[in-house]
Amino acid sequence: MLKDKLREVIFGYTTKAGKRFDVILLIAIIISVIAVMLDSDKAIHHRYGKILAAIEWIFTILFSIEYLLRIYCSEKKKKYIFSFMGIIDLLSVIPTYLVVFYAPIGYLIDIRVLRLIRVFKIFQLSPYLRSGHKMQIALRSSRPKMIVFILSVSLIVIILGTLMYIVEGQRDGFENITQSIYWAIVTLTTVGYGDVVPMSSLGKIISVIIMLLGYAIIAVPTGIVSAEIIKNKESKKQNQNQDTIIEKENQILSKENEILEKIKSLEEKIDSLKK
Repeated sequence: MLKDKLREVIFGYTTKAGKRFDVILLIAIIISVIAVMLDSDKAIHHRYGKILAAIEWIFTILFSIEYLLRIYCSEKKKKYIFSFMGIIDLLSVIPTYLVVFYAPIGYLIDIRVLRLIRVFKIFQLSPYLRSGHKMQIALRSSRPKMIVFILSVSLIVIILGTLMYIVEGQRDGFENITQSIYWAIVTLTTVGYGDVVPMSSLGKIISVIIMLLGYAIIAVPTGIVSAEIIKNKESKKQNQNQDTIIEKENQILSKENEILEKIKSLEEKIDSLKK
């Protein structure tokens, strides 16, 4: 009985008690994440570090108890433990315990912000979930094209990075091919970095080509994903039209059967009258 009541409160976001529990949980997650962010500031850490650490330990203990209660009252414990949200729930408390071994790892508790995904279920934001599902389907459908695209970009970057290494004569930050490739990647995605700047005219020309190529490359993944979204939408619409046609055909067939049965009954009546 206690387990059923706990399950209703912890997992039952449609009930009043469950919704209240989830809202309190979301507020606690937000406060704990804000506390971690504040603690990363040296001045705040120096002044309020102990208080923020105490707050974090309190939240971690509460979240640990909540995680254990979720396992306890789950009907399928393994399914919850190895589910996406189950893994996130576990990862959101582990970093605090690992602080003893490596202090900076404590900041990884910001991963618990992913638990805010539950807000879509709690506040019944199903249209947003459906939109996310559509995007997921589009990304999955466009995976082969995206892999080919990423592979092509990687080959281009390697060639351009090597070319810059040769042109710039192994100086001004282009000391080796790996650094040159890294420079090419950053230049392709933004506009270069730091003090690594090509000095030769040919190097500057190549840099301009890479930058312009970067703008062109940004449009490609967008086009691929957009095309898949439209394709899936049209496919869904086509399936709906096919279902409508099949339904109408079934209705026509059922009416034809009714007419045939009536004709048959009339023929039987006529035969009986003749006799």
